[in-house]
Amino acid sequence: MAFALKVASTSQPSSSSPAPVRSSPHPRLAVAIPGRRKAVAAIRAVAVVAPTAPPAPAKHAGKRCLPVSQTMSRLMAQGKTAFIPYITAGDPDLATTSEALRVLDACGADVIELGVPCSDPYADGPVIQASTVRALAGGVTLDGVLAMLKEVTPELSCPVVLFSYFKPVMERGMADFAAAVKESGAHGLLVPDLPQVATTALRSEAMKNHLELVLLTTPTTTEERMREVTEASDGFVYLVSVNGITGPRANVNARVESLIQEVKQVTDKPVAVGFGISTPEHVKQIAEWGADGVIIGSAMVRQLGEATSPKEGLKRLEKYARSMKSALP
Repeated sequence: MAFALKVASTSQPSSSSPAPVRSSPHPRLAVAIPGRRKAVAAIRAVAVVAPTAPPAPAKHAGKRCLPVSQTMSRLMAQGKTAFIPYITAGDPDLATTSEALRVLDACGADVIELGVPCSDPYADGPVIQASTVRALAGGVTLDGVLAMLKEVTPELSCPVVLFSYFKPVMERGMADFAAAVKESGAHGLLVPDLPQVATTALRSEAMKNHLELVLLTTPTTTEERMREVTEASDGFVYLVSVNGITGPRANVNARVESLIQEVKQVTDKPVAVGFGISTPEHVKQIAEWGADGVIIGSAMVRQLGEATSPKEGLKRLEKYARSMKSALP
């Protein structure tokens, strides 16, 4: 996954750094949500104690598919780094997405992030924004994505984490949304613009459905906030390696090494790094710095988006995915 985060100062909460519910004011969202005040009031009224136990294993019909947390823990015990590719659902169409999931699974993906197209993908970089536009132009909907997933997940040996903005979650309602995601066969959920005030409630609904809610931490996240995020995050902690819009870069910022260690000082949960990762040299470097997982978004999406046909796109995706996987320990 690759997207841009609007970074706030370290003294002011930001919706781009999700954290458990606190008594602070509702953070400003950059997306327009119908009935927003009413929705926020409803969230504040939910008296929910954040679950502390890890999610129970999801009972899916996959070949040998484990939940995200178990997958990551197993790889850590083996001294391996997780390969986590991201693609946008419906680009160029859902049939190709279904086949792309199979291709990534066959190429050794340990976890797959699947993005749900949104009409206002304000946090995404240009490559994924373009893929979202193409998917929506083709008539892709949330229900269509979930139906496609339900068909393909029994064939996969790796768990899928559904990437969705908060607007679709609120439009459907947290309980119904979580239940629908679980029914699709996905094992996890990632909401990049999840408001701090809504984290506890959504995590509760996710855990009821044996879904693991992955949360994010950024280079400007304070230590206090980082502790809250890492405590509440399930599956793994997503470390955003840089601020701003992401995309292919010539080099990985050396600051990433210290960021990984900073997160690991406050949690023993797996830490996966994303943003600006596009070459085998990048993934090898990040693995050497101690990351437990490497997330590749824009560069992966580009393989399908720049192809002249779905068939060519799948061939490009397979070749690229294998090159990235082979660079990891």
